[in-house]
Amino acid sequence: MNPIVLAWRNLLRNRRRSLVTLLSIAFGIAALALFAGYTQTIYVGLANLSIHGEMIGHLTVEKRGWRTAGKLDPGRYLLSPAEIARVDAIVKKRLPQGHVLPRMALDGMIANGRNGTIFIAEGIDPRDLRLVLGPLSGVYRNLSVDKPDGVAVGEALAGVLGLQRGSDASLLVSTIHGQANAADVEVNDVINTGNTATNDKFLLVPLALSRMLKDIGQQAEWLTVLVNTPATAGGRLDRGLLAMLTTPPPDARRTAAMRDRLAADFKAAGLDLEVRTWQDMSLYYKQVKNIYDLIFTLLLAIVLAIVVLSIANSMSMSVLERTREIGTLRAMGYRRGRVVRLFVIEACLAVWLGCLLGLLLFWLASQAVNAAGIQYVPPGNSVHVPLFIDFDPLRTVLAMLLLGTLSVAAAWLPARKAARQMITVSLAHS
Repeated sequence: MNPIVLAWRNLLRNRRRSLVTLLSIAFGIAALALFAGYTQTIYVGLANLSIHGEMIGHLTVEKRGWRTAGKLDPGRYLLSPAEIARVDAIVKKRLPQGHVLPRMALDGMIANGRNGTIFIAEGIDPRDLRLVLGPLSGVYRNLSVDKPDGVAVGEALAGVLGLQRGSDASLLVSTIHGQANAADVEVNDVINTGNTATNDKFLLVPLALSRMLKDIGQQAEWLTVLVNTPATAGGRLDRGLLAMLTTPPPDARRTAAMRDRLAADFKAAGLDLEVRTWQDMSLYYKQVKNIYDLIFTLLLAIVLAIVVLSIANSMSMSVLERTREIGTLRAMGYRRGRVVRLFVIEACLAVWLGCLLGLLLFWLASQAVNAAGIQYVPPGNSVHVPLFIDFDPLRTVLAMLLLGTLSVAAAWLPARKAARQMITVSLAHS
């Protein structure tokens, strides 16, 4: 008889035990797939938050040594207009859909006429802002080309100083030459940075204004490189956040390859520049990803232990109850390996059916969660984000393979022990 048919009949022989085993496998796989899908969404969201929310972009280009010595001698590490133009030409040749965005950092004091506090700011051209924001473009952080003195103020910072759209404020900064410089600005937008650490001190200012305050002409501190034109969400915050959770950015290998190619191109052109990927720039992404990887590993170990113990118990009981049957098969001429293979096939069938049922349970649960519109505020954030569960095929398949391997081992050990017994001993078992 076909061993698969025989194994299937043996599974049906004790339906209750087989059902318990199948359910333990199914719920284990469903739990792992749900958590893997959730963490996959977290990874995609964190990556897009780094690229678009924090406005890091895909790649960052700066003069070599700017991050270590740029504060001591800022004028030495600024990128000149000629260098910016050469970088733009090289990037466009390598990445036809790419964009090079000049950037400038700023810090100082902001006052409302009565009170003041410190601020940190980033200068960017209003037209470039829409590109780097991607899915969040038009939702907030609006700067206007028509308002060269219009700034966007962090929500908490605006609350401290009583600022709102249309309010006037004054900025006091230090130029790169160490002199004081000031400008009157208008609050063009009140924004939520999404991060509690920056929401009470962040400003977004037009690049021309930041250059004027720092007295650097048309120079820039660093360049943000986008490898393509990101899709927008039509000014809808909910759509923008959902797009950030479901649109994977370029993976680490691709961005690393682009970094290496551009670095080689800059070196060949005689430009002493450093190129960093968004993964290099975002320490928060690395830390959170490492934490979730550790949690998934621990959850995988726990689920595997529970499921494998359930399968081992089921197969051990099955082998024990069928000892006389094993003896009969051996007396009929079945070799030990054939008997062991029969029990291994039973375990494989149980795992296969359990995994299919687990994937079905995962699909039903994920669809229910995604349709429920649940929102929450992640740690360190100040905005609600939708709870969305994606499908992570790599880690789900890995969990299924590990489960299958351990389940086969759990069935092989007791079956091998029973098959090695003397035929007379097995037939005399009661």
